[in-house]
Amino acid sequence: MTQDEIIEMARQAGFMMENSAAIQAAEIFAKLVVAKEREACAKIAEQSFGVIGSTIACAIRARG
Repeated sequence: MTQDEIIEMARQAGFMMENSAAIQAAEIFAKLVVAKEREACAKIAEQSFGVIGSTIACAIRARG
């Protein structure tokens, strides 16, 4: 996800993106949300698809 994409999504969500501190906070927040979702997806793969699920989970986690 690019900085421009993060800023646009933050604006769509109603955040005021008026200074560099707000942009930095939005980027940190976006990275935290993505990491949480990535881990949730990896866990589903592990629990649902056996041995191949572990491989899929590793690939998902490697994206971080």
